[in-house]
Amino acid sequence: MESPERVRPSKAGANNARPNDARPCVEAAAETLEEARKLHRLQWMIGMVLSAIYQAPNLTVEQASEMVANARRAALGMFPGKELAFDLLYKPRLQRAMRDRFRLQ
Repeated sequence: MESPERVRPSKAGANNARPNDARPCVEAAAETLEEARKLHRLQWMIGMVLSAIYQAPNLTVEQASEMVANARRAALGMFPGKELAFDLLYKPRLQRAMRDRFRLQ
C-alpha cells in the first residue's frame, strides 16, 4: 500500500481543485508585492530623513528629532507591531546621524 504522500488525486478531483488553489497564490503574490512596495517606500523615507539631517543647513536638533519621531510613526503605520525591527534597523542609523550632525553624546 502506498503512503498518503504518494497517493495522487483522481482526475475529476484535480480539475475542481485548480481554480481554488490558484486564488490563494495570487493573493499571496499580491500581498508580497504590496509589502515590497511598503518596504521600498520606508527605505526611501529613511534615506530622505538622513539626507535632511546631514545636509539641511538651518535644521535644529528639535526639528531633526521631530523628523525622526515622524519617520518612526510612519514606519509603524506601514508595519504595525514591528517596533523592534525599526529599533534594530533604523534607529541606530538615525541616532548616528543626529550624533554626527549635532555633536550629541
